[in-house]
Amino acid sequence: MTEPLTLDPLPAHDGNLAHQALIYGNDDEFLAATVPFCLDGLEQGDAVLAVTTPDNTDLLRRALGGARNHVDFRDAEEWYRTPGRTLGDYHRYVDRLTGTGGHRRVRVIGEPVWTSRDALETAEWTRYEAAVNVAFADCPAWIVCPYDTRVLPEGVVAGARRTHPVIETAATVLPSDRYVDPTAEGGWRQPLQPLGTEDGDLVMRFGTDLSAVRAEVAASAVRMGLSEDGTRRLVFAVNEVATNAVQHGGGAGELVMRRSGRRVVCDVTSTGDNDSGWFVGYLPPDPQRQRGHGMWVVRQLCDLLEVHTGRNSTTVRLHVSLG
Repeated sequence: MTEPLTLDPLPAHDGNLAHQALIYGNDDEFLAATVPFCLDGLEQGDAVLAVTTPDNTDLLRRALGGARNHVDFRDAEEWYRTPGRTLGDYHRYVDRLTGTGGHRRVRVIGEPVWTSRDALETAEWTRYEAAVNVAFADCPAWIVCPYDTRVLPEGVVAGARRTHPVIETAATVLPSDRYVDPTAEGGWRQPLQPLGTEDGDLVMRFGTDLSAVRAEVAASAVRMGLSEDGTRRLVFAVNEVATNAVQHGGGAGELVMRRSGRRVVCDVTSTGDNDSGWFVGYLPPDPQRQRGHGMWVVRQLCDLLEVHTGRNSTTVRLHVSLG
């Protein structure tokens, strides 16, 4: 039988991540886990951030009493907009509060938004939760991610058991027996779904001169209905990915761009061996290095980003929403 974990699995000095899912089915279960988590964190000198729904924010504020004034409350709809930007926001927050902010650690109640997500968004947000385990592995952060079984699809809750090393349910905290290591071979890789091309789509080969790529992507983005801001972000992101393709993929690549539903989607494919992990761009770059920031920036610019590495090629798929 698996032994329960202690309530605080992190010593104050070790600087490692704790990442657990709170699977709850009523308000009392939510509060039974989150109130002690916040109060103990404040007593320990941790910064405490609560990113959750308006209803859960109200519940938590009332239950915390005067301690609520020392908790940073944020709205989940605003915080969980795109996977790349959300991870970047968390990383900057933890870095600021534990760097110059004077806190030993940041405790986070982070409740992802799953409503109104399509199948692709749901899959990528699940992979985001998996990526947290590598992106924050050495960070002084304790993250509890609530999952409300009253409103969430069964598949989303099942995903929480695969993405979180630790699961809390009804005051029981145990290692997840379904956890999938994000660095395991094939554990989180998935093929890109075919999106076929139509008349009016952009298909082009490119080499070391990327000026034509930037011009064609900009013109096609406007024609496909992308906003001025979205066009700028897409052009910058495509240029960065194409530059990587040229530098690491034999000096050439192929670009396919089309409108797919409510997004403009651009595939940049390069040939040659590439051992990039599926979570490329989720790992914060080393600030001491001048290079290696590109894919991190691309994740921030795109609404969704997929990476598929085959035996002899790599495709980076960039999504920018029309709205």
